[in-house]
Amino acid sequence: MLTLKHKDLDVWQNSIELVSEIYELTISFPREEQFSLTSQIRRSAISIPSNISEGMARSFNLETIRFLDIARSSLVELDTQIQIAINFKYLNSSEIEKLSEMANHIFAMLSKLIQKIKNDEKA
Repeated sequence: MLTLKHKDLDVWQNSIELVSEIYELTISFPREEQFSLTSQIRRSAISIPSNISEGMARSFNLETIRFLDIARSSLVELDTQIQIAINFKYLNSSEIEKLSEMANHIFAMLSKLIQKIKNDEKA
């Protein structure tokens, strides 16, 4: 494994934890969802740390911000898919609460990191 700076970021570590949580929760989804909602939820979740790491490997701040923004957008996409799973009653209230806490925390962290990079760019 590569030793890279994105692995030290709390937001990347938290998003990796979110992926693990998503995988654990979607195991119990109905089999007929395997190639639709389950797959889409997992891909959205995986996209978050993937885009964080790709963005942090970029040479220019504008590129970094673009990938962090994509990570944040993937989180919003995941939120919509979780809402669909809630509507179908695939998740219970404690699972929903845990995902909500994790997602809100990651969203705030990404927003703060994007703003920090923008501010550093101006300085």
